Amino acid sequence: MRYLFTLILGGFCLMPAYTDEGMWLLNEPPKERLKEKYGFDLTEPWLEHARLASVRFNNGGSGSFVSPTGLIITNHHIGSDALSKLSTPKRNLLKEGFYAPTMADELKCEDLELNVLQDITDVTERVNNSLKDTPPAGAAAARRSVMAAIEKESLEKTGLRSDVVTLYQGGAYHLYRYKKFTDVRLVFAPESGIAGFGGDVDNFEFPRFNLDICFFRAYENDKPTTPKHFLKFSPDGPKEGDLVFVTGHPGTTNRLETTAKLEHRRDQTLPYTLARLRAMEAALLQYSERGPEQRRQASTDLHRVANARKAFSGQYQGLLDSATLRTKNTAEYNLSVTAAKLPEGKEMNDKYLKAIATVREVQAVYKSIEKEHNLIETSTAFSSPLFSIARTIVRLVEEQPKSNGERLREYRDSNLESLKLELFSPAPIYADLERAKLTASLTFLAEQLSVNHPVVKVALEGASPAKAADELMKTKLFDVAERKKLLEGGKEALRKSDDPMILLALILDTHARAVRKKFEEQVEEPERQAYGELAKVRFAVLGRTVAPDATLTLRLAYGVVKGYEAEGKQIPYATTFGGLFEKADRQEHKEPFDLPKRWLDGQSKVDPAAPFNFASTADTIGGNSGSPVLNRAGEFIGINFDRNRHGLVRNFVYTDVQARHISVHSKGILEALKLYDCPALLKELGK
Repeated sequence: MRYLFTLILGGFCLMPAYTDEGMWLLNEPPKERLKEKYGFDLTEPWLEHARLASVRFNNGGSGSFVSPTGLIITNHHIGSDALSKLSTPKRNLLKEGFYAPTMADELKCEDLELNVLQDITDVTERVNNSLKDTPPAGAAAARRSVMAAIEKESLEKTGLRSDVVTLYQGGAYHLYRYKKFTDVRLVFAPESGIAGFGGDVDNFEFPRFNLDICFFRAYENDKPTTPKHFLKFSPDGPKEGDLVFVTGHPGTTNRLETTAKLEHRRDQTLPYTLARLRAMEAALLQYSERGPEQRRQASTDLHRVANARKAFSGQYQGLLDSATLRTKNTAEYNLSVTAAKLPEGKEMNDKYLKAIATVREVQAVYKSIEKEHNLIETSTAFSSPLFSIARTIVRLVEEQPKSNGERLREYRDSNLESLKLELFSPAPIYADLERAKLTASLTFLAEQLSVNHPVVKVALEGASPAKAADELMKTKLFDVAERKKLLEGGKEALRKSDDPMILLALILDTHARAVRKKFEEQVEEPERQAYGELAKVRFAVLGRTVAPDATLTLRLAYGVVKGYEAEGKQIPYATTFGGLFEKADRQEHKEPFDLPKRWLDGQSKVDPAAPFNFASTADTIGGNSGSPVLNRAGEFIGINFDRNRHGLVRNFVYTDVQARHISVHSKGILEALKLYDCPALLKELGK
């Protein structure tokens, strides 16, 4: 794969780009590129239709409306969290699947929030103006304050969820307004055996054979919502060579980061991340072996962790190839040389080189606190839902009395409703699974920080991780009423509480806030200012021909349906139903290639030549799971669910030589639904 990295990274390419690279902002779409390369006129009505039909799931996935009565399609693995929470020991929706023949039979998801983007406003000037005459030490607080003010004004004016999003790592700021849906109900899910056929073995591989779909419905005032914009289901779907579009919410890319930042990721961030994921995966696998009920309880977490481990492993492999960083270094030099030739070139280039140096210097500071920050402050701290609940209560009590602009970002007014939806979710938390995750997390904490670290001493209190976890499991936070009681009781209730999880959150909060403050002021803020300077140079040299890195916000990608060559073989653009059954036979129907009974019994009912999964060159990443794939007419022709292993390097560099995104074909979806007794669903999809 070495030749993949000889490509100039898209973020620093100094010539017009003619590849399909780009996760484009919908308010800055690649109209000229599409017209020049594909003869396609990307119109504002087309973009509005795609935007208002696209949906973001609060667990980091994407989806889309596909009917005028609020029907939404996403991936099974995005819906798995809801499926798991709706399951019981006697009814395993993940394994067995689900279908609601009528709307009255649909199952309400208690803590699922969906967002539909209504509009985008550029607020860069206002954010940057708020920082004028502000000392560097106060810039982080000033920026946080103005962003919170913009969001609060927007929320009060429109009633819409309002988020100020940082783009180009600090080069621009846009206000995104979303319509929220919190009454969401499950309509259909296939069995996990076909949704995730091939399991971890086939994850990030192609050819693939997955019915990775799940249907939900959004409600308003106890009635199905009636979206004006939804994607018409194409019965034919795409064929090889077709131009396709993907609208979704890619999570994170690192293409505009400097060489020094990527070196830090290679040497510090990724090794730590992989160690954490492997430790948790081992704990979840061990727990799953206790019995079928334990396997059911752990299945969603295990899939998420295993998927992340494989994805980060691919990223690490990409950065271990020295050609990647050599190419990045060369690109930085070339941009500097080109900038120096501009009218204000010397001053601009001096600032550019200073910014590059600043990012490099900051990495030394980050190295000194990164493990503490990740282990104590971030959302992965203790990998425990109960600890997250305890911390949220402790911090809500502390943050809410403050002015909106002084609060930690996640406790700003515009996010409180979503935060409380999750905090007061009645979804089950399984005590034995929680104990296993806590034990693994506390063990990893001690391994990484040493037993003499003050946080480890507080967390363990001289006990083994298993015994410490047993003590923490005496918490009452399983009960939603107890959570509400503590929050409503405020500081007095927390002061009197003897709940072990609350006590741990209280004791750790001072240390966690201190390491967060150091990270924000000595790492995040200097980097943001430096990247802001780098963005100015990039804009001066390249204009807006380079898309910003992914930020879990709605983007538009495009490409062509296309196979590729690998290991001396030509891989076709699509798989078929016949290929699915052939592979299951070849693997002797052993897990994870064991098909559900309905598929074995119904093999004669489906067309063996019908397309199942397909690949294209469109630029996608994690977070695009569930993204609709559209044709030129804006119709639904597939649903993205994965990349192949050659595409894992796309976090850092785009390539279309072998890298592909993988989707379920719309014709394949309709063909597969023949095996399910779901006439109402097929009718709603126009079949």
